[in-house]
Amino acid sequence: MHRLLLLSSLWLLVAPPASSIFQRPTGSPAPPRLQYLLEPLHATVHTQRGATATLPCVLRALPRNYRVKWSKVEPANYRESIIIITNGLYHKNYGPLSPRVRLRHSHRYDASLTITDVALEDEGRYRCQLVNGLEDESVSLTLHLEGVVFPYQPSNGRYKFNYHEAKRACEQQDSRLATYQQLYKAWTEGLDWCNAGWILDGTVHYPIINSREPCGGRLLLPGVRTYGARDKQKDRFDAFCFTSALQGQVYFIRGHLNFKEAGQACRNHGAAMAKVGQLYSAWKFSQLDRCDGGWLADGSVRYPITTPRQRCGGLPDPGVRSFGFPSKELRTYGTYCFAG
Repeated sequence: MHRLLLLSSLWLLVAPPASSIFQRPTGSPAPPRLQYLLEPLHATVHTQRGATATLPCVLRALPRNYRVKWSKVEPANYRESIIIITNGLYHKNYGPLSPRVRLRHSHRYDASLTITDVALEDEGRYRCQLVNGLEDESVSLTLHLEGVVFPYQPSNGRYKFNYHEAKRACEQQDSRLATYQQLYKAWTEGLDWCNAGWILDGTVHYPIINSREPCGGRLLLPGVRTYGARDKQKDRFDAFCFTSALQGQVYFIRGHLNFKEAGQACRNHGAAMAKVGQLYSAWKFSQLDRCDGGWLADGSVRYPITTPRQRCGGLPDPGVRSFGFPSKELRTYGTYCFAG
């Protein structure tokens, strides 16, 4: 680690409450009270990949000649993408979410947005805006996917990805680049990783629980440490990927198989070799626990441990252990398969 590049930890052991971050200056006027839209009871909707989720937006009254516009804030480019516009009688869908979104419309005042078959990229902040001339108003909601963050690097070593390569690598492992919020939550749950990695907004971070010399030194407090925004083309780091629940099953086939034989063994069962994100998901959501190292689709060998024990690596915490990227021809293991 190049200590001179490090900025001080942005977040220490306890994150500042949201109210302290977004507190209005003394004497500034309060935002106007909503006239037509009801404040949602809960600003965050929790869901998992593959589920159906509804973001509430309900009117208390129907103004004349109004429209309701739903949009999503995209963290990678800080833009709002329109999803759907309705005037209460007709609606039109926009963008890549179009095939999977509809208005719930359980009554005439209901403009809630329903998303079917929730995907990893659906997580984020949404806005329901009432467009009514000079009296426009809106409510914001967050769609939160339950999931797991994992660090990822290729077979040729650490710090090989520019931003676009990191993004593609996560997608190839049935995941996506994590957001800062996802990485921060993973850190609070015990993620401790010395190598810096890209996240979705183009910044670079690494989460440290136990301060130590190779990871910025013992004097820096634990936290999600940051290199800030980096050049997406030129700078190279690892990646922090995020995945959620699986629509399928990961299972282990025992044997002394090289990489090619492992792939054939999975195909013989009507399955495919599991991806790294799929193994992490099975560990997180299905409590998959095996002491046996097995091949994965990227050529790495890993095994998931939910109940740590001495004969399974000896580490005290649960996790997905890695043997790295052994020789595909010379080394033999079992294999982890995925059946969708």
